[in-house]
Amino acid sequence: MYQWDENPDLNITPLIDVMLVLMAIFMITIPVMQYQEQIELPEGSHSLKASDEKVITVEIDKDLKIHYAGEQYTLEEFPDTFRMKTAEADKSKAIYINADKSIAYEYVILILKVVKQSGFKKASLLTL
Repeated sequence: MYQWDENPDLNITPLIDVMLVLMAIFMITIPVMQYQEQIELPEGSHSLKASDEKVITVEIDKDLKIHYAGEQYTLEEFPDTFRMKTAEADKSKAIYINADKSIAYEYVILILKVVKQSGFKKASLLTL
């Protein structure tokens, strides 16, 4: 009469051997496989410059002197002068604000506020 084993052992040694062989095969073949997709990138424009004539540049230096249209202004006289000089300007032009990195952020915000109150919608900060 045959007896059933009440506590059967599961022999996983052959399973581990097969898995190790498969892992070794994959480790060898995956670095050798190369996938290459051909893509076409759009051509960039080499003629676009920050000094385009549709751009207005306002600069503020570390001494808090504001340079606009070849002239120099103080913080107190800039808002009125800027509004007066740009009253008839095209408001769709972009405004570039170039500020010295050592000045406080509040002065850059002041210039942005003046630009916005003057009716300009596009303002960008230049970084050097």
